[in-house]
Amino acid sequence: MLTRLAPALFVVLWSTGFIGSKLGAADAEPFTFLSIRFLLALLVLAPVALARGSLWPLRGHALVAGALIHGGYLGGVFWAIRHGMPAGVVALIVSLQPAATCVLAGPLLGERLTARQAAGVALGLVGAALIVAPKLGAGVGSVSGATVAAAVVGLAAITAGTLYQKRFATRLDLIAGAVWQYLGALAVVGAGSLLFETQTVDWTPKFVFALAWLTLALSIGAILLLMLLIRQHAVSGVSGLFYLVPACTALMAWLVFDERLTPVQIAGMATAVAGVALIAMRPSPGPRA
Repeated sequence: MLTRLAPALFVVLWSTGFIGSKLGAADAEPFTFLSIRFLLALLVLAPVALARGSLWPLRGHALVAGALIHGGYLGGVFWAIRHGMPAGVVALIVSLQPAATCVLAGPLLGERLTARQAAGVALGLVGAALIVAPKLGAGVGSVSGATVAAAVVGLAAITAGTLYQKRFATRLDLIAGAVWQYLGALAVVGAGSLLFETQTVDWTPKFVFALAWLTLALSIGAILLLMLLIRQHAVSGVSGLFYLVPACTALMAWLVFDERLTPVQIAGMATAVAGVALIAMRPSPGPRA
């Protein structure tokens, strides 16, 4: 049952990350926010891994995957938004991740992309662009070379991290693997916090709620689901799920922040869903002998 529900549950949980980040972004600097979040996740997961006897030995591949998927990706995205890049522009840049992953999965992992899946990748990218397009007009003047570079770093990090996880770290215990991943991520964002930030936090109720939700629902729930999906499915199919995140996030923003959904965004949602359906569709069985 969990395996069947995992893709939909992952998309919903991952989408709430953008909502939670928006709620708490004003009360802490990005690397500091992420450092606290990863520390809390470690405080929850490490005792469980120790009790299960699965924490040791050191999992070097998990450290690398975590530094990329959590530290590089979230650090780049949070930094770009904090320094003036509109969230819609960041979303458009990182929405290239499924396409990049599908292209690289062939030569690196030997996963063959069918013509139907390639069409799904293209449709998903168009859908993601349509969803964020209405938001691109606000604050475009604040886009700089530094914020674009940070968003591209985030894109490259999650693409490389997903491929690395599939290639080297799929057989790890999920809980222990998550612990080592967050240690790798904490090394990245912790260094960023110490070098570039003041570590000032305004512990408002809104920030505490956002931090708790992002820790439990995202850093524990969504990430464990993502590791499970990467373990059980082709990485190109798992990456295709990210095309549904802008649509799900837009719906949540409409419900939580009363952000208006335009006809263009609704069309983009339908296009993204069609693209993911093509990526996930199993090939037809060949003729029997």
